[in-house]
Amino acid sequence: MSIFTSWLASPPPDAALELAPDSVSGAVVSARGSDATVQSFAFEPLPAGALVPSLTGQNVVDRPAVVAAIKAVMDRIGRPKKVALVVPDLATRVSLVRFDQLPASREDLDQLIRWQVKKSAPFPIEEASLTWTPGSQAIEGGHEFVVALARRDVIREYESACESAGLHAGLIDLSTFSVVNCYLAGGRVPTGDWLVVQVRSDYTSIAIMRGGDVIFFRNRGEGEGDALADLVHQTTMYYQDRLSGQGFTRVLVGGTGRPGGDLEMARRGLEERLGVPVETIDPTRVAMLTDRITVTRDVMARLAPLVGMMLRTRQETAAA
Repeated sequence: MSIFTSWLASPPPDAALELAPDSVSGAVVSARGSDATVQSFAFEPLPAGALVPSLTGQNVVDRPAVVAAIKAVMDRIGRPKKVALVVPDLATRVSLVRFDQLPASREDLDQLIRWQVKKSAPFPIEEASLTWTPGSQAIEGGHEFVVALARRDVIREYESACESAGLHAGLIDLSTFSVVNCYLAGGRVPTGDWLVVQVRSDYTSIAIMRGGDVIFFRNRGEGEGDALADLVHQTTMYYQDRLSGQGFTRVLVGGTGRPGGDLEMARRGLEERLGVPVETIDPTRVAMLTDRITVTRDVMARLAPLVGMMLRTRQETAAA
């Protein structure tokens, strides 16, 4: 059920940690067979401007504040040592690349993908951390790949903040991909095309899925112009015109929402714009909560990427 490969292979993590612009969140998820339980969860707000996700600039701006928040969260969830780390979408660039023919070796394929994304990378490809995974069968034929690109020193900022808090972050993934994995962890991949919208405090990300494959990904930072409804409308037009879209079988919304608004407002707005029911991503569909965790809409939104990340790592470990 994984749609994204890890930056760095490592032993299974003890917990999942998300570093977001507004907060640090962490959770411990246990799994036996198909049953999963969130054993502990905590989040700690961050001062404004402490973490500013960016593809090219400094991300961890107030390092002491970020490290202190990580330590506070870890103390409350049981002080794990190894974590799977969820980072903001804006810290990376996700693209889909297609090739008519593929080289024989994986090493040559990796070099071909690097050569392709080098053309649009906003920094030298030699400075990049890059990972890719096979995508869907390209509509025009050939082979498609989902590629994530980040500056190596930016990823190092997130890893280093964890290390200063006594943690090893051996596995790293994007917030929206982890939210998608939370939904897929239920074991039922929707048929047809489905839309996932994640609304966070400083950005909105949109993924279009075809079955279990990503066929479109886009994110937009706060203040970059279009309102959510307009961004979804533009995406839908592109989907119909360029991706042979026949309509969405499901529309899902996740995230914490914008300051001054909430996720329910975003959900209702999407329903009005798209004319179809919109579901809120609910991590309790795939993982039970202990009585110690208070269930609120905000908690559910923060838990979704953490649960998705942890269940994905459990599935990959079992498959191995």
